[in-house]
Amino acid sequence: MTIVSPAPGEPRRPDGPRDPGDAWVIADDGTKYWGRFGAAGLLAFDPERGVLLQHRVAWSHFGDTWGLPGGARHQDESACEGALRESAEEAGVPASAVRPRLISLYDVGVWSYATVVADVIEPFQAVISDPESRELAWVPVDAVDSYPLHPGFAASWPLLRSLLQVHPVVVVDAANVVGSVPDGWWKDRAGATARLLERLRVRAVRGMDAGRLDLRADVWFPEVRVVVEGQARAVEEVPGVAVVRADAEGDDAIVAEVAALTAAGRRVVVVTSDRELRARVGALGAAAHGPSWLDLD
Repeated sequence: MTIVSPAPGEPRRPDGPRDPGDAWVIADDGTKYWGRFGAAGLLAFDPERGVLLQHRVAWSHFGDTWGLPGGARHQDESACEGALRESAEEAGVPASAVRPRLISLYDVGVWSYATVVADVIEPFQAVISDPESRELAWVPVDAVDSYPLHPGFAASWPLLRSLLQVHPVVVVDAANVVGSVPDGWWKDRAGATARLLERLRVRAVRGMDAGRLDLRADVWFPEVRVVVEGQARAVEEVPGVAVVRADAEGDDAIVAEVAALTAAGRRVVVVTSDRELRARVGALGAAAHGPSWLDLD
């Protein structure tokens, strides 16, 4: 593997000093990849408008093709951080307007490209904000294949397209999960539940390995719903985790949540070690796992 800085006219940051990540990686077979620390791009998906594509300028790598806003990652930058930063720089995408759903990784050993698929949660106007874009467009999903696509994006699009309709959700039986840890929860159920919510918040940010959800791609950021009952209903909300406050039995509230979610076509995983509850949600089409499945340590 060889690292080579860009020549004049090749991609570089237009608004300041070149980042150490802005360099070519040349594999032993001579193939060139942009980004010393790998690269990342954002596939912003809006059910009404489609996906946001960038028409690349002719002088860029694989110029005059359509692909995703993205570029070289900075050192120690996560895939999500890199994709959001690059899409903001190239297309004016506000980080607050999208919610990451999954990461699909293309890894050749000496270099990797991470596609971050994110749902648009607040409509925004894309803006050409650097010289690497000829135009930006929201393209209906069914029309993407009709565009002259960047070869890398063209190769990954069939998988990415198949995942756009997959919305996994994890439903957590808070009473059962809290009860699996002997940390004095019986003295303060609300406090123990609050600690669980904070751990789940951190887990949600980190994402889950696709194998845990029996899904393709590499990392998923599923919606997390936590069902609380009794004294724990007083717990406060935390960002990134939905709290469902059961009016009566928590198990019945969980079954009701699962019934509504599976009816809507969602992929559901219930976290509980209660055998009877696992059988009830299994009959509705949900998968069930014990508390250790969350990997909160």
